[in-house]
Amino acid sequence: MRIVMKIASFLVLVVFVMGLSTAVYADSLTVKTEQGKVHGKTINDGKVKAFLGLPYAAAPVGDLRWKETQPPAKWKGTRDAASFGARCVQGAVFEDMVFRDGGASEDCLFLNVYAPAEAKTRSKLPVMFWIHGGGYEGGASSEPRHNGDFLPTKGVVLVTINYRLGVFGFLATADLAKEANGAAGNYGIFDMVAALRWVQANIGNFGGDPKNVTIFGESAGSFAVSTLVASPLAQGLFAKAIGESGAVFENLEPDDSLEAQEVKNGKWMASLGVTSLEELRAVPTARILYSAKGIHFASVVDGRLLTEPVPTTYAAGRQAHVPLLAGWNHDEGSFIAEGMTAEKWKAHATERFQERTEEFLKLYPGDTEEQATRSAIDYSGDTFIAFDTWKWIEAHRKTSESPVYRYRFDLAALPSKYHPAAFAFHSDDIEYVFGTLDTRPGETVRPEDRKLSEQMMSYWTNFAKTGDPNGPGLPAWPRYDKGGLLIHLDSTITTGPDTLRPRYEFLLK
Repeated sequence: MRIVMKIASFLVLVVFVMGLSTAVYADSLTVKTEQGKVHGKTINDGKVKAFLGLPYAAAPVGDLRWKETQPPAKWKGTRDAASFGARCVQGAVFEDMVFRDGGASEDCLFLNVYAPAEAKTRSKLPVMFWIHGGGYEGGASSEPRHNGDFLPTKGVVLVTINYRLGVFGFLATADLAKEANGAAGNYGIFDMVAALRWVQANIGNFGGDPKNVTIFGESAGSFAVSTLVASPLAQGLFAKAIGESGAVFENLEPDDSLEAQEVKNGKWMASLGVTSLEELRAVPTARILYSAKGIHFASVVDGRLLTEPVPTTYAAGRQAHVPLLAGWNHDEGSFIAEGMTAEKWKAHATERFQERTEEFLKLYPGDTEEQATRSAIDYSGDTFIAFDTWKWIEAHRKTSESPVYRYRFDLAALPSKYHPAAFAFHSDDIEYVFGTLDTRPGETVRPEDRKLSEQMMSYWTNFAKTGDPNGPGLPAWPRYDKGGLLIHLDSTITTGPDTLRPRYEFLLK
């Protein structure tokens, strides 16, 4: 009888423990935020918890269209966080962009949090805050190439965000400046600051450490990183920065000023037949988007988010003094790979550089068609992305007194639907960083691709953890600020000096 009772008691205990463990597991998918509770889901065979479509700000619609980002509303009960929020309104800018959300809307200020399955409230894991690219005109956090299935398995919490784009994110007019006490524009970047503040307030409940946040982005996302490091409003919201192919270090032209943008954008506003901000905010979304097609709405020195040009901030050492990892891809200019001849290249050099033609052709030679094509790709890549990224790295290296790590991504991808030739093209690195190579349409993934992706995921997450990308089993990555050496990310990883420095010094003149 006692044995039966003991067995019965044991079974009751087993059922209780199993029920308790199930409850604990289920509860780990329910997290409290300052706005209310959210309930997520697991992905990657249960290895990662995903909390999708979390509002980090009020919907920028109605009277909040073209205003600085406002705090999100609170809710009662538990919000379902199993699907992406709407992406921000945009045109069909990039044909290779694929989205997994329900569509575009002005109500789009959502973020996603991905955490290792074992992450708990007090885990204090490093946080990686991703800013997507797309020229400030396209993109969204729902793109498969930067999904969160794999990076968190390296022991980090990943946050990906949407932010306002194009005319909705960067319109600056005299009326908007007057309304905001002199500041106008940069709403998309204000969104990023608001999302970082949300992270500071809430990420601890997802297992992240708000004191160890790394901002990282590619292309426009990298432009944003260089801007946030310079912005006084973003100081203290992150501890490290990673820039992949891009920086706000171009030579400023007169039409880049706030005043010039106000004049140009004021003419656009007048073309709509409206005379006040109230009328402009009442114009339907589709009409705004259609009428702004082909117009570039740029970030500006607005006096609040940016009080001076970004290069000026770095030159004076007023940027955030945080560790920086940055670089670009070998073939950033591969989009002009066809149609170049030696004759055309030399004619271009003469027209563009005149008395400096001979010096230019030594750096970008064009004696044969093959050589001219390669030089055209190199020069286009330099003027498009590499040169400004180089200036950013050099400026931070000189004035930040922080560790700087520099790379070049060299592994050429196989030809594919969107990239018909073998190049390490612009944006090629994204899927390697996120471990999402299998999301590429119709492309064969080679063993060397998977190996490099695993190495880059480790480098990036190591940097997020400690400010140093190095770790066990990885080729050594030297500090650029100490010896001027960079790493070449290829099928075989190597390091060496900046052999292309003469090109960038020529472009400085």
